[in-house]
Amino acid sequence: MPVELTPRGTHGSNLEKMPRPFKKIMFGLLTFMMRLGRARLVYLTTVGARSGRNFTVPLQWFPAGEDAWLVIASYGGSARHPDWYVNMAKNPDKVWIQIRKRKLKVRPESLKGDERLAAWQRIVSEAPVYAGYQEKTDREIPVVRLRSEQ
Repeated sequence: MPVELTPRGTHGSNLEKMPRPFKKIMFGLLTFMMRLGRARLVYLTTVGARSGRNFTVPLQWFPAGEDAWLVIASYGGSARHPDWYVNMAKNPDKVWIQIRKRKLKVRPESLKGDERLAAWQRIVSEAPVYAGYQEKTDREIPVVRLRSEQ
């Protein structure tokens, strides 16, 4: 199943857009933490749904089998989806990741039903912060599996 844009919520945390200089600092900090082995990060590149430009964001990932990774579209518990998730749904054939030094084209797919629930429970047991994000919003936070196409 491709990425499905699920309904937005009616309430949630209010995340402001981060100014570009702070994004660069955060990007650098996350890269540093990844190199120290303190964070399991993937750099996800999507193509903008409206702009057609490439956008790259660092995301925490969880294992989903060989050459497959799970990412969470939590947006900190916001009522709306993160931009990368919307981009992925609109342009599912234009998604890449960089994990460590590997750059891969991936195929995203939304998890649904029991498969999503099992993945969500595993993720929340590893990273309880996601449970808190779910409590902030009434939208179901999407779980997306990225599979390598190579």
